[in-house]
Amino acid sequence: MAAALVGGALLSAFLQVAFDRLASRQFLDFFRRRKLDEKLLANLNIMLHSINALADDAELKQLTDPHVKAWLVAVKEAVFDAEDLLGEIDHKLTRCQVEAQSQPQTCTYKVSNFLNSTFSSFNKKIESGLKEVLRRLEYLANQKDALGLKRRTYSDDNDRSGSRVSQKLPSSSLVVESVIYGRDADKDIIINWLTSEIDNPNHPSIFSIVGMGGLGKTTLAQHVYNDPKIEDVKFDIKAWVCVSDHFHVLTVTRTILEAITDKTDDSGNLEMVHKKLKEKLSGKKFLLVLDDVWNERPAEWEAVQTPLSYGAPGSRILVTTRSEKVASSMRSEVHLLKQLGEDECRKVFENHALKDGDIELNDEFMKVGRRIVEKCKGLPLALKTIGCLLSTNSSISDWKNILESEIWELPKEHSEIIPALFLSYHHLPSHLKRCFAYCALFPKDYEFVKEELIFLWMAQNFLLSTQHIRHPEQIGEEYFNDLLSRCFFNKSSVVGRFVMHDLLNDLAKYVYADFCFRLKFDNEQYIQKTTRHFSFEFRDVKSFDGFESLTDAKKLRSFLPISLYGRSPWDFKISIHDLFSNIKFIRVLSFRGCLHLREVPDSVGDLKHLQSLDLSSTEIQKLPDSICLLYNLLILKLNNCSMLEEFPLNLHKLTKLRCLEFVGTKVRKMPMHFGELKNLQVLSMFFVDKNSELSTKELGGLGGLNLHGRLSIIDVQNIGNPLDALKANLKDKRLVELQLYWKSDHIPDDPKKEKEVLQNLQPSNHLEKLSIWNYNATEFPSWEFDNSLSNLVFLKLFKCKYCLCLPPLGLLSSLKTLQIAGLDGIVSIGAEFYGSNSSFPSLEWLEFRNMTKWEEWECKTTSFPRLEELYVDNCPKLKGTKVVVSDELRMSGNSMDTSHTDGGTDSLTIFPLHFFPKLCTLELIRCPNLRRISQESTLIIIS
Repeated sequence: MAAALVGGALLSAFLQVAFDRLASRQFLDFFRRRKLDEKLLANLNIMLHSINALADDAELKQLTDPHVKAWLVAVKEAVFDAEDLLGEIDHKLTRCQVEAQSQPQTCTYKVSNFLNSTFSSFNKKIESGLKEVLRRLEYLANQKDALGLKRRTYSDDNDRSGSRVSQKLPSSSLVVESVIYGRDADKDIIINWLTSEIDNPNHPSIFSIVGMGGLGKTTLAQHVYNDPKIEDVKFDIKAWVCVSDHFHVLTVTRTILEAITDKTDDSGNLEMVHKKLKEKLSGKKFLLVLDDVWNERPAEWEAVQTPLSYGAPGSRILVTTRSEKVASSMRSEVHLLKQLGEDECRKVFENHALKDGDIELNDEFMKVGRRIVEKCKGLPLALKTIGCLLSTNSSISDWKNILESEIWELPKEHSEIIPALFLSYHHLPSHLKRCFAYCALFPKDYEFVKEELIFLWMAQNFLLSTQHIRHPEQIGEEYFNDLLSRCFFNKSSVVGRFVMHDLLNDLAKYVYADFCFRLKFDNEQYIQKTTRHFSFEFRDVKSFDGFESLTDAKKLRSFLPISLYGRSPWDFKISIHDLFSNIKFIRVLSFRGCLHLREVPDSVGDLKHLQSLDLSSTEIQKLPDSICLLYNLLILKLNNCSMLEEFPLNLHKLTKLRCLEFVGTKVRKMPMHFGELKNLQVLSMFFVDKNSELSTKELGGLGGLNLHGRLSIIDVQNIGNPLDALKANLKDKRLVELQLYWKSDHIPDDPKKEKEVLQNLQPSNHLEKLSIWNYNATEFPSWEFDNSLSNLVFLKLFKCKYCLCLPPLGLLSSLKTLQIAGLDGIVSIGAEFYGSNSSFPSLEWLEFRNMTKWEEWECKTTSFPRLEELYVDNCPKLKGTKVVVSDELRMSGNSMDTSHTDGGTDSLTIFPLHFFPKLCTLELIRCPNLRRISQESTLIIIS
């Protein structure tokens, strides 16, 4: 039964890539036509399956047997080499297909000539390479008896990890820690410290929550930080800073400044940062949380603390740390956080182990569960992850197997790894183990963007499906959500971002240590030859002496800067060209934020395995034509390459391309044959050419029906024929965000035709955000307010200066934000704006700006039931407001006491707010005659 619980070894997931390729008919045809030894493929397949049968036993025994661990490393290296060889064949096949398509008149000759080159150097390279891999694998397989490795068999569901459908997952509410158990007393102590008057000579007063990893220090601090009782203290400034174990005085000080100002600061001078921070804090009472502090050196802390001492009396610093020495060096009060008590442990465990509360524990479950809880030793993180594991394994035998696992007794040398976490990892399906392990590239407290991580997994061939039914993006979404539900990720305080607990980061680094090197976070001074994945921050490169060893790691698959602090210069001791000559097997290559990168060498075309290239925020002026030889490229990112003006002519040859982003460049034209990129899923912008029929037809062909995410269509005025707009086929594309731009100075020949163009650009009902700029018809199409946009939450109408009336936007049931600006043709807003008695049911933010002719606003009292923020700026003819005790509110100069003047909204003298029951913010720009606001509880900003 134990085997059934294990999802499969990490090695099995890497083997799956080879199995999928070896099963491909293309590969078999390749060997036959080239008259290569077909037995090599068959033997490799058999040998890889033999190794796979030993993988799970080896993964468990490596914890106690260093010889088995060394065997596993050697096997993985051989498997990676096999995958590289198969990848070269795949590149040749794709190149043949692309070249045949581009020159159809010689297609037969070219294919035949290509496939019959039986004595080419490439043929010999493939045969000799496969023979060498087979020799190594046979040698390793023959060591199984000496190492005591046993074969295990699994069902097809476990073996075919790439196509395996996940079991029912716990509900996502388990990820959100809205309740913390057993910490009420701790929380009260900290809040009392925060709210009491302390006569402390050490200014500001510091309080440290101290405890081992996994106790919930950060969660406790978060609950304190957001507790309503803190509002009574009236702190002028509140800021949260995640410090982590990479302590550097300038970095920490700058991060505090950024947290307080909510602005990025690129200063490299500590004196300047100190001055800025002093200015922001002088005379202000602040609450600063420093989460996860490791630094034990008093001198460094004093350097950070210097500008903090200028805060007003009553300022507080709350620290979380694992070390009492840290608290001592900071001269803080100490609160030792203890393990949870028995009752609290049970509550945490049951909250995560019981699926949606739909089962209860009988006596036998209770007995086993109690013993599992004891093994978690009062650590909330351990209870949470092991509970998530058991929530997907609900039989008593499953629970018993978890209880009896050898992993609970990890050897002392693995003391930094919590057994419950390793158990949860051990029971992951192999495809999830691989995705989790890759996160070892990222530093602690890194905020993941799900889509970016999925792209990285895709580029490493982690998202393959043998059935080819689902797209890699869909598989990646499932994998991420599965890891999220199993508590390997948590939601960040930043919307749309995710974090990984420090101890899980340690675990990822532990299981992938031999193949992953993270600069500054690894103790080794030189990169090992086994390293396949390398990450760094540009600012750390100067202080690292081991970059000569980068030339030894010739089989790198990832070269990934983790840019946390903007752009930085290239300080490597090797040139980019020399780097390319040493990383022929690279799959993920990023120079994002490399300040001095102005030219990409032609040798980039030699990187046959490359699947993701990120040149964002560099100073490149052009892309070399050789980039179009990267036939395996899936992802190309060029965002904020402000000097880039055009694409290479043969970009359409990158037939596997799935993502192309180039926001913030000078590119203003799509390359020829762009519509041939049939696999494109993500496209940031599309420029409509003056030949609109060809241009929009190409847009319609992109990615079939799979183009999704965010898209900006620019120069819509070039669509002269409304029927051409239909060819863009937006209604069948799963776009979430759409921006439509007409040129700002264009004058429509026929406003009716312009409306038809917009009508035919109707997006699908998946759309959540829509922005329309410089549209110059007199009215909007019907799809903008009917049920076609039932999921729309954000709408912006900007400089549509000829529109005479607004559509009934009140019918958009999901709309939360509405921004209207520069609609010079609007004189009054009345019943047509609402569309029904109960309109704008979800609207929270309403903004009117630069409405130069707007005079009247008639509003129904049943509208805006949830409006929280209202902004009115530069509406010079808007005359006033009046509350009518009927169903209407009319804003009219004839119905109230006004003092009319020209300019700004000077005429507005009274703004009664009773008809906005949830309003919490009102901003009225340039209203010098304003005398009275009718609702005192509303936060008002007047300027």
